[in-house]
Amino acid sequence: MRKIWILIVLLMAGCASHPQQESAEADSNVNDPFEGFNRIMWDFNYEILDPYLVRPVSLTYTGYTPRFIRTGISNFLANLDEPASMVNNLLMGNGTLALTHLNRFWINTTFGVAGLYDAASQGGIARQDERAFGDVLGHWGVGNGWYFVFPGYGPWSLREAGDFADGAYPPLSFLNFWAGLGKWVFEGMETRSALVSQESTLENSPDPYVLTRDVFLQRRAYKAEVSDQEAVDDDQEDYLDDYLDDDL
Repeated sequence: MRKIWILIVLLMAGCASHPQQESAEADSNVNDPFEGFNRIMWDFNYEILDPYLVRPVSLTYTGYTPRFIRTGISNFLANLDEPASMVNNLLMGNGTLALTHLNRFWINTTFGVAGLYDAASQGGIARQDERAFGDVLGHWGVGNGWYFVFPGYGPWSLREAGDFADGAYPPLSFLNFWAGLGKWVFEGMETRSALVSQESTLENSPDPYVLTRDVFLQRRAYKAEVSDQEAVDDDQEDYLDDYLDDDL
């Protein structure tokens, strides 16, 4: 998908506590024994899937679907992740963040009409970054393991296999394969469209594959270490510019 994965992780890397420190962490934890295969998959995603499928479909969806419908879909899908994030934050010892996810879920499910409206944010309970079970494993010392790039999916580390445990938490456990696929597609289209303005970042990189891998690993490290005192703050996204200036 030409640019989608690197742009996703670049955008989210703004939540990191310090770009230069995390870049060093990522470099020291690179485990990429299949780099030759991964680069082939990267080229396939980069040169074929994104320009001919993902980008045009995403821009068509966001360009022609009424804003209120898109917002309702996004809110509804994000609400499904709140219980899993609550459990995973508890397992990480982040009681305050777990309570935030719990409150957001019950408020949006009831007052937000099954999550279609983000009533919790209007009430001052801001949306927080989701936490997966793979982040719990990382928090307790499990390494990333081998790094892979898959066609149509993008970067993936062996530790992310633990994320499948999140499907055991309601309401995600109620989704069948097609419902889960639909959730992934709708969320992916929104993300891809939002990142069009950052496409030049990838195009100007001397090695987009390495940049993708390093920022992806930074992101995984951050999500595993975040605590109640380091909850996501929109102001921290400014660090992304510093990271790009240093690495490009």
